[in-house]
Amino acid sequence: MRIILRNIATLLAVVFLFTPYLYAGQANNSITILYDAFGKPSEMKKDWGFSAYIEYGGKRILFDTGNNAEIFAHNVKTKGVDLAKLDFAIASHRHGDHTSGLNHLVRVNPNVKIYAPKEKFGVFGAALPGTFYKRDESLPKEMRYYDGNPPKTMSFGSAWPEGNFSWVTKTTEVEPGFHLIMMKGPWGVDLDVMEISLAIDTPDGIVLIVGCSHPKLEKIIEAAQIAIGKPIHLLLGGTHLLPLNPEQAKNIATSLRDKWNVAWMAPTHCTGEPAFAALKSSFGDRYLYAGLGTTLKLGKTIHAKTETKHLSMQTTTDEVDLQHYRALMKGGHDSH
Repeated sequence: MRIILRNIATLLAVVFLFTPYLYAGQANNSITILYDAFGKPSEMKKDWGFSAYIEYGGKRILFDTGNNAEIFAHNVKTKGVDLAKLDFAIASHRHGDHTSGLNHLVRVNPNVKIYAPKEKFGVFGAALPGTFYKRDESLPKEMRYYDGNPPKTMSFGSAWPEGNFSWVTKTTEVEPGFHLIMMKGPWGVDLDVMEISLAIDTPDGIVLIVGCSHPKLEKIIEAAQIAIGKPIHLLLGGTHLLPLNPEQAKNIATSLRDKWNVAWMAPTHCTGEPAFAALKSSFGDRYLYAGLGTTLKLGKTIHAKTETKHLSMQTTTDEVDLQHYRALMKGGHDSH
């Protein structure tokens, strides 16, 4: 009997350990773009910003929420995504074109855990030790903070007080196979942006989802590979190559393909038109169109399906896409 019980315990341990991989072969493993400024004609609304819905290993994850809560809510409903069934959400960084839909998320699912970067003073809330400011005990009590008796911890409010935020301070595995890559990004007009990327450990390699890549793509890729120890199977999201000229974009695209050995490339959001063109040229058949409404089916070979008003398969960015993208980019944060 003891031998039987021991064998059962061993079997259960193995099943638990490999659950993400067991699900990987059975579940609807996919990524759907819920918010962006380009995409084929459909009932979804384009706007500058980013959001993606991820299903992998039996988990449902929301990555960012776009630039406008009403547009985000509309696109979520149009795609039939049930935010009440999320396992967790991620706010990649503090910029409004990635966070404004949080107003809708916390209304429909106030208890969902939202992973967000920890900052000293941040829109997701913050906390500092009560000793962070200098004292002057010669002042009368009414001129001293907290009458001279500050709390041990000073807590600061969030722009979304109903949100169930969990602050991330370092690269962390939050679920088996799901790693939050936490880095600082000194890029652009807003310096020292703390940003989270999501790295999923799959049998085919790392599926890496990035919000805006303020810490720079190369550093994010390197950190993900150190955390998981596998090559990048898919890189999807905002790559922040928007400021680059065509030659610079070409160099980055070549580096991603040849130096960093990225297998599949699906750029979105703040990538920029020269970089779209350079990445498509560099990756060829392994370049995936990921406009608004596109669903990428994950696996050894990744397939992109874009539902339009005519439910047809589309795989390239045409002039209509680019016209929308250019118009919306002008009013976006990343246009600076």
